[in-house]
Amino acid sequence: MAICKPLYYSSLMNPSTCLQLLSSSWVTGVLTGLIPALVISHLDFCDSRHVNHFFCDIPPLLQLSCGDIYLAEISIFILSFSVLLSCLLLTLVSYFFILVSILQIKSNSSRSRTFSTCGAHLAVVLIYYGTMIFMYVRPHSSYSNLNKFISVFYTVVTPGLNPIIYSLRNKEFKISVKKIAHRKLPSGFNRQTFLTQKNLSTIF
Repeated sequence: MAICKPLYYSSLMNPSTCLQLLSSSWVTGVLTGLIPALVISHLDFCDSRHVNHFFCDIPPLLQLSCGDIYLAEISIFILSFSVLLSCLLLTLVSYFFILVSILQIKSNSSRSRTFSTCGAHLAVVLIYYGTMIFMYVRPHSSYSNLNKFISVFYTVVTPGLNPIIYSLRNKEFKISVKKIAHRKLPSGFNRQTFLTQKNLSTIF
């Protein structure tokens, strides 16, 4: 909305629309967490209570069950498929419209700057959804130690990249870095050369 229809943003994104979007996000998030929890709570578990993972995730929990997990696998698979694929499709469609809007920008510098920002966002989105789909949209019986490494991407890497991507493109953030670097650099260092906008642009 902010890129494709910036002049309509304030009128279309009114408090009522924001509240509806917020509510739908919360309801979807609660349901996608509650349904697997209810399904798993009805399973029978054997002697071992050691979860072979660095957090309590669905696939290693299903491995601990000594009963029939077929219905649990199917229900969680359908839920994961519908939620992840629909969110990914919605995101990709949004980026398609963003791409069309960017191509209509006449200034080459503005176009390249917007491309670089959106490209970084899209890369994080693809990493997040790619690893999530690999983990949940497949039979959980094929769970292996490789999944521990894969799950690091959507639990650690993408949440860590988001603030970096959003802040390093921020003008106020760059000004703050300039001030900090100006205070921290040695007295004999050529601050003026180092702190030029060109060098900061190269760094970020």
